[in-house]
Amino acid sequence: MKRYFHSELDTLRSHLLLMGEKANDAVKKSVKALTSKDVDLAKEVIEGDDEIDNLEIEIDHEATRYLTLRSPVATDLRLITVAIKASHDLERVGDEARNIAKRTRRMLLKGSTPGELHDIPKMSELARQMLYDALECFINESPKKAYKVLEEDATVDELNKSNIKTFIKEAKTDPDDLNRYMELIFISKSLERIADHATNLAEEVIFLTTAQDTRHQSLN
Repeated sequence: MKRYFHSELDTLRSHLLLMGEKANDAVKKSVKALTSKDVDLAKEVIEGDDEIDNLEIEIDHEATRYLTLRSPVATDLRLITVAIKASHDLERVGDEARNIAKRTRRMLLKGSTPGELHDIPKMSELARQMLYDALECFINESPKKAYKVLEEDATVDELNKSNIKTFIKEAKTDPDDLNRYMELIFISKSLERIADHATNLAEEVIFLTTAQDTRHQSLN
């Protein structure tokens, strides 16, 4: 009986990891669509968001069923709680990737060239690495890299601020292309939010493995 219960939790865990992989891949493709000016790839990201949404629904159903039919011990209860929260964060990552793809597609269909992207590619790499590290910590149930993810969030925030400042400055010298600069500002903001969701996931992994709540706490 115990083995059967554990298999249910393993299924929940595997679905969460699959969701994480799809969300991370969506971010990668959305930014690649921007840098390579690929309308078809942007469309692929937009259409693929439903798969991530469906996984969130499935995880919620599995978690609710386990809570209803079983009597989970404290460690299992933390896993279920983390899975529900993490699936929501991953769903939001997928939404932000879709938003990047939509803005990219809109620019390209209007014949607007994205132009100089400044720190957007760097933000994408950092945010995706943060998400990858948080998921790896979840797989190994080790909080070590999770703390590193929390620290890296500040770097992404600074890059976003730098992007916004630069795009606003460029828009003032090129007001005829204001819409393009606005799209790039919102894309930068989406990447900053993706890093925030990776940070949330890292905090959830820390809670799962140590029972420590690190939300709203300074690391200094």
